[in-house]
Amino acid sequence: MINKIEIKQLRHLEEASLLEQEFAKHNMYREDNYYGKCLRENEEGKRVTLIAYYDGKVAGCCHLLYESKYHYFQHEKIPEINDLCVFPKYRRKNIASLLFDELESKAATTSKTIGLGVGLYKDYGPAQLMYGKRGYVLDGKGAVSNNQTIEPGKTVMVDDELLIYLVKSLQ
Repeated sequence: MINKIEIKQLRHLEEASLLEQEFAKHNMYREDNYYGKCLRENEEGKRVTLIAYYDGKVAGCCHLLYESKYHYFQHEKIPEINDLCVFPKYRRKNIASLLFDELESKAATTSKTIGLGVGLYKDYGPAQLMYGKRGYVLDGKGAVSNNQTIEPGKTVMVDDELLIYLVKSLQ
């Protein structure tokens, strides 16, 4: 049997509920009704949420934010790929790359550049490598924590909010 990967945009409340359930199964909790909020933002054109299915089962998802919370991306009107997640048993099957192909294609219709943020600790190593291979480069603005620039001498916690941002030309 050949494994089939299918990518679909979030369009229905049932899909949002399914995502909530699947993330809970993997002990990856989001804020209450996170995917319901994502569905509304998809309907409003503020976000694109793509769901990856592998042999008919949810394998992960990723988002394209047309209005980033990162100040530099806001100012430059750079859409942001956000919150890539492929569940562990589905990794190394090209799913993340297919999600990125689709999101980069969508972003290219409105922007010449796309961006993303990535964490700085070891768990983000595979993502950091993938982004480099796909042509993403540092934006040159330094690290941020909770979307605030880290000033020299400031102490910050190394957590999921400590990020560097990368950009890629879509031309």
